[in-house]
Amino acid sequence: MRSSARALSLAFALAACGHARESGGAIPSAGGGLYGSYQDTGTASWYGDELSGNRTASGEAFDPDAMTAAHRTLPLGSFVEVTSIETGRSILVRINDRGPGRRDRMIDLSRAAAHMLGTDRHQVATVRIRAIVPSMRDASLLRAGKAVALQPAAYTRAMSIDTLPSRAPVTLVPGRRYLLQVATFSNEARATALAKRLDADVVEGGGLYRVRIGPFKDAISLQRARDAVAERGYGDAQVLPTD
Repeated sequence: MRSSARALSLAFALAACGHARESGGAIPSAGGGLYGSYQDTGTASWYGDELSGNRTASGEAFDPDAMTAAHRTLPLGSFVEVTSIETGRSILVRINDRGPGRRDRMIDLSRAAAHMLGTDRHQVATVRIRAIVPSMRDASLLRAGKAVALQPAAYTRAMSIDTLPSRAPVTLVPGRRYLLQVATFSNEARATALAKRLDADVVEGGGLYRVRIGPFKDAISLQRARDAVAERGYGDAQVLPTD
């Protein structure tokens, strides 16, 4: 298990360098409110029946027929518009998983999403994505895994991350040590890829792979580490006692 000091310093370094990643798209930031301006262009892949039923990073089972996608940094549960540069088609998907594992790919679509986009006959495709806020009706349909008819005029940019509920302060029991569980994957390669970027550990159990940082002995270090991974899009990281 890595020391909390090393894990914390590397988490901060990764959070800082994340703002200068691919083609200038902004990533979620606890202080800068960048989620609402997120847009980027890159390569999309897709995954289907081979992972059907496996648990996603959000905790729900993967459904290849649902309009979902995996992204490295966008908040779980958020929505994006994906446009194929080749076909010109656009779709809406909900982010419910972390990935892709390969650094040369920006987003992993479900089979259904790739089919609607017209890119499922190819392993990869060039796409443009942007964070949006769908209507309440469309959000409900997407949460149910259903496709929605695109209504660009009705969509607004996603809200600033600053308007999301703030994370509760960390309160620790004196003498106990704690871990920060950043994400849970059903895919070992994806968990390993994230752990490598965060200099974290992967703990396997029950067919799931959990990415964890720590242990931490004081609340301040743990809070800073949690804020740092939140800036990487993992605002749902959990604090767990080691015993």
